[in-house]
Amino acid sequence: MSEVIDAAVAALNAKLEGEGFDGTAKFVIEGEGAVVVDGTGAHAGDEDTDVTLTASQDTFESMMAGDLNPTAAFMSGKLTIDGDMGAAMKLGALLA
Repeated sequence: MSEVIDAAVAALNAKLEGEGFDGTAKFVIEGEGAVVVDGTGAHAGDEDTDVTLTASQDTFESMMAGDLNPTAAFMSGKLTIDGDMGAAMKLGALLA
């Protein structure tokens, strides 16, 4: 597993601590791999999920740092979403 994916798992788990996410989502970080988020938290993986969010490493890191709102990233084309938009919105609200 890459350092980028390790850092992404840690960042997502920190953001989701104490929060409940009742769906499944996958963050694909272009050129690095994927992280799955479910009711137990985040882990490296590439299994099928309700929604897949794809972004560059810079975009993902900006969202985790709070410098880029996930909705703004989507609206500007920096984040693509494939699948259940409702699940994506729930996750975006938890990460904002």
